[in-house]
Amino acid sequence: MAKLYFKYGSMGSSKTAQALITKYNYEENSLNVWLIKPSADIRDGRQLLRSRIGLEAVCEVVPPEMDLYRRFQEHRRGHCDVIIADECQFLTPDQIDQLRAIVNDENIPVMCFGLRTDFQTKLFPGSMRLMEIADTIQEIKTICDCGAKATVNARIGRDGYIITQGQQVMLGGNDSYIAMCHKCYIRGIREHRKIRLHGQA
Repeated sequence: MAKLYFKYGSMGSSKTAQALITKYNYEENSLNVWLIKPSADIRDGRQLLRSRIGLEAVCEVVPPEMDLYRRFQEHRRGHCDVIIADECQFLTPDQIDQLRAIVNDENIPVMCFGLRTDFQTKLFPGSMRLMEIADTIQEIKTICDCGAKATVNARIGRDGYIITQGQQVMLGGNDSYIAMCHKCYIRGIREHRKIRLHGQA
């Protein structure tokens, strides 16, 4: 029985690397992978998925209006053994339901990699739907600078302080975000601490 998987982690937990390694492992066994990412993620170019450690692969870009179930039926059915979605938090709830339908109707496993919550610790719509309907939910762990488990994707302004307001989607990596434990996140806000991003001198 195929399953819908949600593998989530904070910024810097190597989600994309794991997605690409998973793709490689399937293809090494002569299985066909449909690798997709939402059109909201354009950091590495429209049709490229790249991890911080240098792994990369060509993928199909999914705009919010695309019906993934129909796309599968018309273009991938019979030529796909597994679907891997990166940055799945940017998929719409309807698209998550469409992936669920592919699992149910076609017995094709779907592995979704992404963030659970945004910089305000609120669920992304796509992630919320996955939390509701995924068969398997797995956390990809990473740590805060203090050594505790990181659970918050803190957005850091150019002045070095934690940003607590703004639009939910703002693309960035180590130049804009840092994974923190909730205690350090709250302390940074309350004490108005400057936060040093990884890679900064």
